[in-house]
Amino acid sequence: MFLLLDANHAILLVICLIAACAFEFINGFHDAANAVATVIYTNSLKPRVAVILSGIFNFIGTMTGGIAVAMAIVNLLPVEALVDQNINHGIAMVLGILLSAIFWNFLTWYLGIPCSSSHTLIGSILGVGIAYYLLPDSQGMAVNWGKVGDIGLSLLISPIFGFSATIFLMYLLKRLTKKDKLFKEPPKNTPPSLGIRSLLILSCTSVSFFHGSNDGQKGVGLVMLILIGIVPAYFALNPDVELKQFNKPINELSLIIENANLEEFGLEDKKTLQETLKVTYKLDSITHTASLASAIPEENRFLVRSELINVNQNLKDITSRYPEQFSNKELATIKSSLSELKPFTEYSPIWVLVMISTSIGLGTMIGWKRIVVTIGEKIGKQHLTYAQGASAEMVAATTIGLSSAFGLPVSTTHVLSSGIAGSMVASKGLKNLNNNTIKNIALAWVLTLPVVIFLSASLFLLFRWISDLL
Repeated sequence: MFLLLDANHAILLVICLIAACAFEFINGFHDAANAVATVIYTNSLKPRVAVILSGIFNFIGTMTGGIAVAMAIVNLLPVEALVDQNINHGIAMVLGILLSAIFWNFLTWYLGIPCSSSHTLIGSILGVGIAYYLLPDSQGMAVNWGKVGDIGLSLLISPIFGFSATIFLMYLLKRLTKKDKLFKEPPKNTPPSLGIRSLLILSCTSVSFFHGSNDGQKGVGLVMLILIGIVPAYFALNPDVELKQFNKPINELSLIIENANLEEFGLEDKKTLQETLKVTYKLDSITHTASLASAIPEENRFLVRSELINVNQNLKDITSRYPEQFSNKELATIKSSLSELKPFTEYSPIWVLVMISTSIGLGTMIGWKRIVVTIGEKIGKQHLTYAQGASAEMVAATTIGLSSAFGLPVSTTHVLSSGIAGSMVASKGLKNLNNNTIKNIALAWVLTLPVVIFLSASLFLLFRWISDLL
């Protein structure tokens, strides 16, 4: 891919990829430290063993967690709106996102505040999209607000669920077991019984695995934004997809649009359908002579990607507004055809997965201590008990795992921190919370989005201005 770039742009691409790895590295010791806090503070594992185990399971989670969350990140920002023939504009987008996200993540880690890497990355992406709209020659809002709404709801509900579910689980444990030692401060330097220890280690590895499958995938999505933004001719399409899988759904969509009674649609939607039909013809003509996506001429690959995404969005919008104009069979065909086209634009090379998995795994093993101390000692006024640690981590693992399955980014930090807070409340009520720590976490939660949105928007506009001067 470097052969497609001149020396300066190739160097910038390498710098951006290193910066993306740095973001995931910081994410590792920022977020994944949450997973090991409970096993360390309950003496279930020595710190060194705990962080190595957590790092390994973060690596595995990122490698095997699919790309649904990664694509949710990519689809937040329609990169097609920001990228044009000037490659420097793509670099401005990437640097604006990366530098603002890394700065805020590192600052909150240094202060020992459990801040969400998810909020940080998503805020940075939103900032760039909003800033693009402020440019004089912009073609419209470069933010997928529908996807923003879904992700925002997920980020808001998940900590509330973590807090409530942990209180409920603690209540069940108190009712179902008579083992008082579960609810008392663990003896210093003394590991728990085999059963309790096994449960805590299982919950730790589960949180680590699902953290990798969710937060690691955010890094994958970030790298794909970088690659599509800087080297669109090479990464706009999945080069390994066979085009015989492409022509069938495209032709099915063309046939449905051809048979639609356009007079039944509003004027704008009628124009949209006509344009969409032309696009499907164009896509078929570009691709019908090639066997693999990699055989499509380089100058056409980004065009194919952009048009595919437009077709997908147009048909989803129109079928949601006019479902009565299509038969159930046609609606099912549209849904299945659009799904069959996804692998062309939603993918990640294996080397990206390996690079991000390694970064988050190594980060987990190195910089964990600051956040672990906050989680283990400062959220509540008592030392973390076995029951609190197990309850919070079981709820966190379940919440993050379900979110990954549905392709929704959530904050490991907020889910686990709220779970720990819930366990403290379940033990001795609200008076058991450390108000100063809770205020700091809440302040970071409130400030993260506006700060990184402002930072990334400012950096993006600055870099675009500089690139246009060059």
